[in-house]
Amino acid sequence: MTEKKLRIAIDGPASAGKSTVAKILAKDLGYIYCDTGAMYRSLTYWAIQNHVDPNDEPALMDLLKSMELEFSPSMDMQKVFVNGQDVTEEIRQTDVTNLVSAISAHEKVREELVKRQQKIADAGGIVMDGRDIGTTVLPDAEVKIFLVASVTERAERRFKENQLKGITTPLDVLQQEIADRDYKDSTRAISPLVQADDAILVDTTGLSIEGVVNQLKAIIAKK
Repeated sequence: MTEKKLRIAIDGPASAGKSTVAKILAKDLGYIYCDTGAMYRSLTYWAIQNHVDPNDEPALMDLLKSMELEFSPSMDMQKVFVNGQDVTEEIRQTDVTNLVSAISAHEKVREELVKRQQKIADAGGIVMDGRDIGTTVLPDAEVKIFLVASVTERAERRFKENQLKGITTPLDVLQQEIADRDYKDSTRAISPLVQADDAILVDTTGLSIEGVVNQLKAIIAKK
């Protein structure tokens, strides 16, 4: 009997560890990994590069229609390309981070990217992380997980990541940025960040990456 290829939706706030554990899960399961946040970040980066106002939805849609987004696995991280250009590092910079919530709040932008995400997930065998995967993108996913962690811990994680990349944002600034991002994501009118009714809550505060992955594997095994 062939093992069923599941669709695994992982949601949660910024720096809760979604992407890190989703990548490991996908690799261990032999599944595709789709980083939906990178899609919104790519549009944000492209908007900055093309001097498009983040509040101008028609202009953003025109830009999005001209964008070909590709993901490519590599040894240490998944690379992200926009129209053939590697933007993996660029989309993680502070200017992108601070604008991505505003751009992702546009209804038509979300509709277009959700269509692209659903197409990727059609065949199953996918781990997809974001903020509205279990509620909007894959509402009928076989496995739904909602990861959370304290603002303090998430800021410390982001601070360590930034140090490795040479980004010098102070810890207290990161804490405020994450708290602001939480508020924007959870109060936006279109697809706000909320836990799906059938999602399993996992608090990653104080847990190692391995500990989180093991918890999620136990949840998936039951499915």
